[in-house]
Amino acid sequence: MEKKVYLLEDDASICELVQCTLDMNSIECEYFTTIKEFLAAMERALPGVVLLDIMLSDGDGLEVLKHVKTRWPDVSVIMLSALSKETDKVKGLNLGADDYIAKPFGVLELTARVNAALRRSGKTPILRAGHLEMNTENMRVTFRGKELPLNNKEFQLLRYCILNEGKVMTRESLLMDVWGYDYGETRTLDNHIARLRKFGLNFETVFGVGYKFLADED
Repeated sequence: MEKKVYLLEDDASICELVQCTLDMNSIECEYFTTIKEFLAAMERALPGVVLLDIMLSDGDGLEVLKHVKTRWPDVSVIMLSALSKETDKVKGLNLGADDYIAKPFGVLELTARVNAALRRSGKTPILRAGHLEMNTENMRVTFRGKELPLNNKEFQLLRYCILNEGKVMTRESLLMDVWGYDYGETRTLDNHIARLRKFGLNFETVFGVGYKFLADED
């Protein structure tokens, strides 16, 4: 995870204002005007903080928020929105946002809140489920003391499953939250689950729905 900021905002003038403000305060910022570009960047490298508009021309920012916090829960997300009612703020915070700034905003406040979020970021937890241990910083996964040779997508899938251990996960949610908006065939998911099972990990098939991951406590 890098100490930089990603901004998803479809108003180019706001993007330039935010980027200029943060750059002047020695905070690296990269902005995106479409959800597709933003998610592609998230796949390449994770920022410390995401600044996210709610009303986007190509989608709903709250849906993007849910996707980010499910897929990358340790990335801080600050909502930037013209929706300034208390109910709007509560909705965003309840969906996992770490902070909420209403437009129009002051540049000093924005900088202070971004700096605070960056200080909190990077505290990557060790995820555990029974004898399974995952270090999300160096992507090292061990099961019963043996390191598992996972590729990037297998790591992301397993991380999602650990975070949802014991829950029934639909095929649609797994594909959307792990593969993203442009996921392929469901056979791709089945193949990845089959490979994880070969390591001895416990995935139950819930027929007609999806899968359930269970920690091995023996």
